[in-house]
Amino acid sequence: MAEVLVYVDHVDGAVRKPTLELLTLARRVGEPVALAVGAGAAGTAATLAEHGAVKVLTHEASEYADYLVVPKVDALQAAYDAVSPAAVLVPSSAEGKEIAARLAVRIGSGVITDATDLEAGEQGPIATQSAFAASFTTKSRVSRGTPVITVKPNSAPVESAPAAGTVEALTVTFSEQATGTKVTARTPRESTGRPDLTEAAIVVSGGRGVNGAENFTVIEALADSLGAAVGASRAAVDAGWYPHSNQVGQTGKSVSPQLYIANGISGAIQHRAGMQTSKTIVAVNKDAEAPIFDLVDYGVVGDLFDVVPQLTEEINTRKG
Repeated sequence: MAEVLVYVDHVDGAVRKPTLELLTLARRVGEPVALAVGAGAAGTAATLAEHGAVKVLTHEASEYADYLVVPKVDALQAAYDAVSPAAVLVPSSAEGKEIAARLAVRIGSGVITDATDLEAGEQGPIATQSAFAASFTTKSRVSRGTPVITVKPNSAPVESAPAAGTVEALTVTFSEQATGTKVTARTPRESTGRPDLTEAAIVVSGGRGVNGAENFTVIEALADSLGAAVGASRAAVDAGWYPHSNQVGQTGKSVSPQLYIANGISGAIQHRAGMQTSKTIVAVNKDAEAPIFDLVDYGVVGDLFDVVPQLTEEINTRKG
């Protein structure tokens, strides 16, 4: 069976969930070979093997932390040359998409971004995507070279599938461009204790109807009762009510959780583009004609300040 190269997103050896989802998808089209680079790369092996990696290529060097993107592309290209895979899968983060695009240019291949599913095809892997602000679902394949595909978080289940996970040190020669952009300082992001927005299984968002930064505590309380991430519409972010890092939409972050709860969000196309692939969508809005209701699985016409606290209380009661 052909090998599929999976780029590993990890933090000091702790493998992030989107990578484990990639391994599930990779097993549909071949045998997963994982590439982990940077500090703690070797520590990823056990987790990757548990989820189906037949081989784990590792390389640790200071360049991965000291410089932006290009050293990682160099490593992925080295792994590509060593493995000659049938496909390359990369998590669909902002950095992941840049890595994938740069690799595709280098190896003369087509690239597909933001796939939501992957299946085997006679002429190569077939990727499912949401197009035109998620108004259409398309299936496509790369017709030239080795497919390079980025996959959105929450697109596949995390499945245990123990494999050999043989660890091999990869030889990487950094290009002249690798040291072109140096990281000069880092500021740790303050932790909220909530899951990452793009990886969360549940997202609770607030929009213009929240009517003020101080009222986002209502949204946060519901999110915390569900163990969810907090999102915000562009209108709420532009008004300064919530940080831009939490914006869901075409100019913010694209999310695809199991459950998305929109509160006081009208459902403009810009917002829909960032959340329309959510598995189940619930909306609370006092305007019965709001466009968001054309999209939802469950809708509540009512004042969010009446509905959301009652929902939070009921959830907490059932948890207790």
